[in-house]
Amino acid sequence: MIRVGFTLIGGERWTGGRVYLLNLLRAISIHERERLAPVVFTGTDVDSHELSELQALPGVTLVASGTWSEARRRAELVRAMVLGRDARAYRDMQEHRIDVFFESARYFGWRQGIPMIAWIPDLQHRALRHMFSRAGWWKREIGLRAQVGSGRTIMLSSDSARRDLERWYPATIGRTRVVRFAVPAGFEMDAERARSVVASHRLPRHYFFLPNQFWRHKNHHLVLDALIKLRKRRPEVVVVATGRAHDPRNPAYFEEFSRRVQRDRLEEQFRYLGVVPYDHLSPILAASTALLNPSLFEGWSTTVEEARALGVPAVLSDLPVHREQMGEAATYFDPLDAESLASALESFTPIPASERLQRAVAARQEVERRYQVYAHQFAELCQEAVSEAIASQSRMSQVS
Repeated sequence: MIRVGFTLIGGERWTGGRVYLLNLLRAISIHERERLAPVVFTGTDVDSHELSELQALPGVTLVASGTWSEARRRAELVRAMVLGRDARAYRDMQEHRIDVFFESARYFGWRQGIPMIAWIPDLQHRALRHMFSRAGWWKREIGLRAQVGSGRTIMLSSDSARRDLERWYPATIGRTRVVRFAVPAGFEMDAERARSVVASHRLPRHYFFLPNQFWRHKNHHLVLDALIKLRKRRPEVVVVATGRAHDPRNPAYFEEFSRRVQRDRLEEQFRYLGVVPYDHLSPILAASTALLNPSLFEGWSTTVEEARALGVPAVLSDLPVHREQMGEAATYFDPLDAESLASALESFTPIPASERLQRAVAARQEVERRYQVYAHQFAELCQEAVSEAIASQSRMSQVS
């Protein structure tokens, strides 16, 4: 049994990180509970409702301590950089017999004494440098360089991200591992339930669903440009959007975007529902004509994976990672060309209900396999990290 340490990821500012952690722990709980024992360290400043879903997972242990509180994070990062170890975190890891730690967005030092797997969600700051402030860019860059320089095993979610990392940071070659995340099958296709949820939001029969947070790199403005082009050609094309309306790097972004929707009179073509109840998202996705993701950059898209799990068609920006994720089973467009997106939406033919049902059944069978593979690959990576640490200690003892 390998005891794997985790910290909370994301939160209110990045729901994708929170969903990622919950999904990974759920996969372990279902498929690898006999090999891995997850221990999640949380601060005493975390609201209990944020932990309820984690507490419900069999085999997952939660440890609350002031060591992991947000207020300590910056000071301890400096100590870890300078002294090589976050001493209090290390004591907690030792006390709870952690064999390997999953390091995400928090650096614990170059002499921590416990094997670390550094998860890099994406390299957006390198690909879209102009979207970061100088301070924001260097914050990401310094943390990444510290992990690379400390000899971490680095886990990525796609071959696309691995190629980018090894190109920009050649020292990582040979130390990267790709573990593509998957999502569970979720609910079975229930047409009546989906129609009821769609009706409660007063949505039309056909719509493209865009469930991305309103961050600048998610490229929502391109959707408005495309809808303007379609106003006379296909005025019935509707895009329905959900997601948090705050971009921490660009606080005024959503307000400016909303003003543009009103100025260009796109309220009927672009419907923003806000942050809808979580149990509404799958029915809205399942009932949509297709998922739409116009993003300029992705690590491995959660929304695409969720559409894939339900057998929902997808209209995606033509990114290498989207091609890796969906292959030929999607419609692609140039994320810098509004006409390319307009043409993709205009020419998209809705799939008949009977075929959608068949796709959903087939997708459900396939997603169960992917979810098991996801858990297995993560467990294998943890085993590899522990085995390498033991072998390294053995070599050092022989030399001494």
